[in-house]
Amino acid sequence: MLSQTENNQANIIEAKDLSRAFGNHMAVDQVNFSLNRGEICAFLGPNGAGKTTIIKMLTGLLEPSGGQILYEGEKYHPDRLTLKRLIGVVPQHNNIDRELTLAENLRVHGLLYNMRGKHLLQRINESLEFAGLQEHRDKPSGKLSGGMKRKLVIARALMHEPKILFLDEPTVGLDPHSRRKMWSFLARINKERNCTIFLTTHYIEEAERLAERVIFIERGKIITEGEPDSLKQSMGRYVLDIQADDIQQEFFEQRAEALNRLEQIDASVSIRQTTLEDVFLHLTGKRLNKSA
Repeated sequence: MLSQTENNQANIIEAKDLSRAFGNHMAVDQVNFSLNRGEICAFLGPNGAGKTTIIKMLTGLLEPSGGQILYEGEKYHPDRLTLKRLIGVVPQHNNIDRELTLAENLRVHGLLYNMRGKHLLQRINESLEFAGLQEHRDKPSGKLSGGMKRKLVIARALMHEPKILFLDEPTVGLDPHSRRKMWSFLARINKERNCTIFLTTHYIEEAERLAERVIFIERGKIITEGEPDSLKQSMGRYVLDIQADDIQQEFFEQRAEALNRLEQIDASVSIRQTTLEDVFLHLTGKRLNKSA
């Protein structure tokens, strides 16, 4: 078991009793979580659950109503530039300058981080090369496909070599093929850049494919967290969907057990492997693809 000192060194972020109210509405209600150095962690929940609000507080775009945020053990404040340099942010929408070329978009970002001369040019070239966009460097950004625009926004966030990358719904609006390519790109960033990744999503497959740990959130509260496989296995590895007046579910550890039960049911029934959506449905009575 880790000592308190070792645990603090393992954590790159800690949120303690983090809250945010908008008038009488409590969008985030005293959440507590930590993010381990080098991991990919996903906040998984329906639209309106509080995911984006948490991202905005962690990156200094919103002031918390209560609680505390620690980066590497130090209290975070948006005025502390040394802490801000730790983070790269990819917002939900592609906020690039469509009239500027790819290289010019990255140049503006680099100048904001006090990069100059050969160092700035080197970082532009490295970022474009890493994202697979070098051949498009002089193309107006508005002419890129949706997936390439997303890669440009991520390449821009990596320009100053952050230790942690925040991504808010990184694949919204992308087609399935582009979404899978984006997942591979993010996995490369994590592995090759040794960059911690924290993302929000309501796509089940995205969390299952990318995240080493998921945190379920609903109505501003954390419901549960854990490794995806562990969360699914806690329910049972297989599920029967039984078509009655409403869909009923029964979970089983072994496929043979599920098949045996299937033969006893006089109704339309199907068998499949358990997903994270089943876990969320069991805990909340709601599906992830519906707004909170």
